[in-house]
Amino acid sequence: MGLDAGAAFANRHRRPLVLVALVMSFAGVGLVIDRPKGTVLEWLALPFLVVGGAIFAWAVWPLSGRPMEAPASVAGRFLGRITHSVRLTFLFPVIGVGVVVADLTYNLLLSATPALQTEDTIVLLGAASLFGYNLFPARFARERDFVLVFFACLNAILVVPLLVARAYYADFEKSVDVYSWVALAPETSAVLTFLGVGNTVHSVAGFTAPGLTFRPLHFSADVTLVITTSCSGIYSFGIFASAFVAFVLTEYQRLSRRVWIFLGLGLAMAYAANVLRMVVIVLVGYYTDSTQTDLQNLLLAHSYAGWVIFLGWLTLFWGVLLKVLLPEKQGAHVPQEAVSNRKARAGHCGICVGALSPAIPATMCACGAINHTKCLATEGRCPSCHTEITGVPSVVPEGQ
Repeated sequence: MGLDAGAAFANRHRRPLVLVALVMSFAGVGLVIDRPKGTVLEWLALPFLVVGGAIFAWAVWPLSGRPMEAPASVAGRFLGRITHSVRLTFLFPVIGVGVVVADLTYNLLLSATPALQTEDTIVLLGAASLFGYNLFPARFARERDFVLVFFACLNAILVVPLLVARAYYADFEKSVDVYSWVALAPETSAVLTFLGVGNTVHSVAGFTAPGLTFRPLHFSADVTLVITTSCSGIYSFGIFASAFVAFVLTEYQRLSRRVWIFLGLGLAMAYAANVLRMVVIVLVGYYTDSTQTDLQNLLLAHSYAGWVIFLGWLTLFWGVLLKVLLPEKQGAHVPQEAVSNRKARAGHCGICVGALSPAIPATMCACGAINHTKCLATEGRCPSCHTEITGVPSVVPEGQ
């Protein structure tokens, strides 16, 4: 497949490719933060991130170009305020250094172990987003804002509550499993009871996390599953929630009622998917394990089921989001003629009707139409909405 043919294919199947890229990228992030050790999955983090990122870069081109004079996103306006119209962003690397020093100091002086744990990885990735913020060209402002907001949310969901809980208990070496006690074990127990699986939730000696005890159908003794933070699925939920919030804040100029409803629905269903993960793990052990298997099926489900359910949920939700929610994001009226033009010439320049390709510079109009930059400079206006185009390089036609 040649370059032009590949560009045409990517433009014809832009949304499916974006969805594949998102799922692969989030799968890689999930494995980096909470990889199931001892399984083949822990070796897939880097390939998923590299391949997912490459597909995403191809699929969104040339949509990575910003509409000319497009209103700033919610995140862009907020960051503009707190950085005094971006004049203070030069301090981001200094703040990043402070975050790294604070994390390492905490590990050495207060943590039960100086080794880097999952929360440390999240903090250091957040610091990296601060280091790299000013390295992004201005045309990728939304992309850099997305990365920064994503890691800020991830730290707010997964790291800050842990520190607050440890401060509350006045024990910075304490393992805190508040999420498992409050928002996971009781709900999992209730669903299992509804499905006819007898179980109890209780404290377990030597653990701060709750235990869920049940007896498999073909087992001769009770089995207790300790739901610690590391196996609770909170990391998967945090990744999804952070990505979705960052997406909304960097893609929308205002938060309409529809966006708020979709945001709330997405977070609620992500939480439901997390409870479903624990229910599936218990059901696998309840129905398939016996004295001969010695809970191997339950352990296998524990290693793989959560990750598979997480990817399935991501695929479903982002697929619906890309199809349903994105059309309203510009928040402005797009002429019907422009819509028809985009549909008729998907993947092609609206002026010369040639294929859009990463090898040929292109510009996106505020109406969403994409055309070759050279063609726009010659034509002087967008063929879709007839808006006069300024700010593109002037081009002298060949032969003049």
